[in-house]
Amino acid sequence: MIDLRTIDELTRRLSDSLPAGLTQAKDELENQFRSVLTAAFERMNLVGREEYDAQCAILEQTRMKLQELEKRLEELAS
Repeated sequence: MIDLRTIDELTRRLSDSLPAGLTQAKDELENQFRSVLTAAFERMNLVGREEYDAQCAILEQTRMKLQELEKRLEELAS
């Protein structure tokens, strides 16, 4: 999932872009922005960079193991 700091940063940017006349409702709008962003990112089922990198490493290990097994299978078949 996306980092909560990122959601807070997006929320702050959105509220900073509001026209001056809406400053009174800024807190309420920030809460709504945060809720909408959090729900949207949760539906996207995103993963963090660390988890992505870890899964890439596991995938690379699996590929190497598969290549080794394919080579052994060829040797046994010959």
